[in-house]
Amino acid sequence: MNGIELARHRMCELVERRLPHEGSLATAIPGLSLHRRTSSMTPDSSLYEPSFAFIIKGAKRVVLGNETYVYDQDHFLLTAVGLPTIVQVLDASASAPYLSLKLDIDLDMARDLIAEVDQLGRPAEGNGTGIAIGPVTPELTNAALRLLDLLDEPRDIPILARFIQREILYRIVTGPVGGRLRHAVEVGTQTNRVSAAIRWLRDHFDQPVRIETLAGVAGMGESTLHHHFRALTAMSPLQYQKHLRLHEARRMMIADRIDAGSAALRVGYESVTQFNREYRRLFGAPPKTDVRVILSHA
Repeated sequence: MNGIELARHRMCELVERRLPHEGSLATAIPGLSLHRRTSSMTPDSSLYEPSFAFIIKGAKRVVLGNETYVYDQDHFLLTAVGLPTIVQVLDASASAPYLSLKLDIDLDMARDLIAEVDQLGRPAEGNGTGIAIGPVTPELTNAALRLLDLLDEPRDIPILARFIQREILYRIVTGPVGGRLRHAVEVGTQTNRVSAAIRWLRDHFDQPVRIETLAGVAGMGESTLHHHFRALTAMSPLQYQKHLRLHEARRMMIADRIDAGSAALRVGYESVTQFNREYRRLFGAPPKTDVRVILSHA
């Protein structure tokens, strides 16, 4: 085995020891969670927060709007803003489980780090959507391994975890997709104002929204907001709101066991027929059928 294979083998051992069964585990390191799947999953809805997702074994598909991203143990997923996505673990089994870790990104830490990197004359271009696939390097793998190793040394976590998280961010910021992270955190940029519009939509997704109101929140012209919002999220503001509503309705039907009509009204739909039509278009099946399949696998 080469160095990166040895590191990955060690990571598999650490995750399987702490997570012997299928599921997710929030660890003692703030923002770090572990994930294990022993079977391929049906497409599921997920609201991705700013995060770094690292697959130790397996592969995953993420759909954002009309764009599809597939990443595996040779590629990480960077999410720079909160985005409603459809996710699916691929080719997992009991003998070859899907194993991954996810680290929430401290945007203040990222902002400070970007400023320091700029002073060294290594600025990264900020462009593209708020989600990107990047290459896994030996340096990034070793940093992720050292973060996992800290779980066996809980007394060291308060001091060392942030140093390693900062190193992981440094590897991302100075790598080929570092501009995506910059695109979301740089103070005073158009994207920073788009992020304000995104936060407003997430807080008011169940209410009618007027583009002029949203443009006022962002401090931008309507056409400018529309252009930069789509560049960051791969959706228009109204499409983003629709996805938020549908994801939340799906969560309610599964967690609260309510019917489709009740869920539709709670998330802001006036027409249940329209809700059913848009739900099927996004998730591939009518609400009742989709939820029944999910619950049968729970």
